[in-house]
Amino acid sequence: MPAPDALSRQVDAIRAFNRFYTRQIGVLDEGLLDSPFSLTQARVLFELSTSKSVTAREIGDALGLDAGYLSRIVQNFASQGLINRTPSDHDGRQLVLSLTREGRKAFQRLDRKSHDVMAAHLSQLSAPQRERLVTRMKDVQRTWLSEGGSGTIAIRTHRIGDIGWAIARHGEIYADEFGWNEEFEALVAMLFAQFATKHDPAKERCWIAEVDGERVGCVFVVRNAKDPATAQLRCLLVDPKGRGLGVGKLLVNQCLVFAKDAGYAKMLLWTNDILVSARRIYEAAGFALVSQAQHHSFGQDLVGQEWMRDL
Repeated sequence: MPAPDALSRQVDAIRAFNRFYTRQIGVLDEGLLDSPFSLTQARVLFELSTSKSVTAREIGDALGLDAGYLSRIVQNFASQGLINRTPSDHDGRQLVLSLTREGRKAFQRLDRKSHDVMAAHLSQLSAPQRERLVTRMKDVQRTWLSEGGSGTIAIRTHRIGDIGWAIARHGEIYADEFGWNEEFEALVAMLFAQFATKHDPAKERCWIAEVDGERVGCVFVVRNAKDPATAQLRCLLVDPKGRGLGVGKLLVNQCLVFAKDAGYAKMLLWTNDILVSARRIYEAAGFALVSQAQHHSFGQDLVGQEWMRDL
């Protein structure tokens, strides 16, 4: 539980954003998007448009609406000829609702206007700004719905565009969290470039972790330059938005399974002692510290470590 002062600031920040966003999208107007419908009525229309038949109770559950309030909306729609009401085959006490032809036209006009207004807002932003905005909104939705739980995690092999993403996120995250300079990003770029241009698919592979379809992690395995019987794990990264979900553990396990199936006898990795979360993952996966040495790299005084385990 956050401290009272911190929680109060967070509440104020969210309320301020809510005021900003509702003003931006025009939901404070008497009629949403110059239509005769309120925001709630528009949401009910949307729910009706996504199903050929649905009961008022189901709409109320989906939107969290009071039964009496929803009943008045339904009565209003019926009086305008926007919906049909027929008794449910399964429960005669329930009425199945569906849009009439006029109801579908009304929704389509509103939906088109909503699309056009949002497109106009987004057209004022650059493509990277739009992508960043959508990503942040997905973060909000995922955080709010999951309450710290996990989304759908998928581990897949890399494809076009993934390596560029991995290099960029390494540079950004390590600069933000540890103050490492561009030398680190250059090293990561070199390692990924070597992998992309020279890897043997049977013995070397890269994986990307996704949560709900969004990239949140990466790792790859190559043959150790000094010992062909040893696999080397490189560039494990878990984006902040994917942390706490077990993504790092899944990526490392994927590497271990692949390396064993590929015929390697051992797996080696290099890390630094300040990367505590990563070291915990390696230790839990059976790796043991075999050597360490001080070095000055990436603009910092560090302690590099080699970890190894048998396969």
